[in-house]
Amino acid sequence: MRLTRRAVLGAAGAAGVAACGAAQQARTFSLNYAPHQGSFASRGASVLDQIAYAADQGFRAWEDNEARKRPVAEQEAMARLLARRGMTMGVFVASMPQWGERRPVLGGRDDADRDAFLADIRSAVEVAKRLNARWTTIVPGFMDGRVPEPIQTARVTEAMRRAADIMEPHGIVMVMEPLNTLTDHPGVFLRTVAQGYAIAKAVGSPSVKVLADVYHEQIQAGNLLRTLEAAWDEIAYLQFGDNPGRKEPGTGEINYGAVVRWLKGRGYKGVIGMEHGNSVAGPAGEARLVAAYREIDRA
Repeated sequence: MRLTRRAVLGAAGAAGVAACGAAQQARTFSLNYAPHQGSFASRGASVLDQIAYAADQGFRAWEDNEARKRPVAEQEAMARLLARRGMTMGVFVASMPQWGERRPVLGGRDDADRDAFLADIRSAVEVAKRLNARWTTIVPGFMDGRVPEPIQTARVTEAMRRAADIMEPHGIVMVMEPLNTLTDHPGVFLRTVAQGYAIAKAVGSPSVKVLADVYHEQIQAGNLLRTLEAAWDEIAYLQFGDNPGRKEPGTGEINYGAVVRWLKGRGYKGVIGMEHGNSVAGPAGEARLVAAYREIDRA
C-alpha cells in the first residue's frame, strides 16, 4: 500500500532517522538534490561531517553559498571529499550586494560598483577551481530610483558581458538569481525568471544563465511549469524551497512532485539546491527532510 505524503513525513518526524530505514537512506536519489551546511546540523559542526552524512543518505550534490569565505584548506578538503563520495559541487556566491546598504551595484550610476563586481568575478575563478565548481551565483543588486529601468537593464547586461569574458575561458557559469520582492527582498533589481531570461539572451554567453529558485518565482510570479518551459534554454540551475515558510517540500503550497516529473521529462542532469530550512529541528527534522525528498523523487 502506498503511503500518503502526510503519513510518510509524519512517520519520519516521529521515529527520527530510523523511520527512513537503512536501505532507503543508502539509495541514491535520481536527481542531484544538494543539501547545504545546516541541513544535517546534528551530524557534526564541520561541513565535512555534514557532506559525508548527506552522501550516506544518497544525496549526489552539495551547495555552499558561503564557500568563497572559507579558508583555502577547507575548500580543498571539501573538493576532495566530494570527489571521493561521487558528489557534484553546486553553487557558491561570487557576487551579492550588501543587504543593509541596498546599493544598486550593477544597474546604478556608479562605475566603481561595477568595477568591484568584476573584481569579485576574477577572484571567484580560483575559488571555483579549488572547489571543482561549475556554477556560481550572481545577484545584480537593488533598483536605482533615479535611473529608468531600461537603462539599468542595459548596464546590468553590459556588466554581465564583461564578466562572461572573465569566466568563459574557464568554463564557469554565472547563474543570475531572481529574488522575490513581496516577502524577502523588497527593492531588488532582478525579480523574475523572465527578466533574467531576457538579460541572459541579450548577453548571449554560455557563462551567463539563470538560477530558477522555485520558492522565489512562486511568490513573485507563479505559473511555474510554463515559466520553466519558456525560459528553459537559459536556465542552468534550480533551487527548491516550499512556500510559505521556505522549508522542505511538502510543507507548503508548491506541487514539487509535478515539478520533479517535469524536470525528469526534460532529462535534467544539473543540480537542484535545497535552499531552505528544516521545518522541524534536530534529528527528527533531518529525517523528515530526507523523507520529503524521497517522496518527490518518486514522482
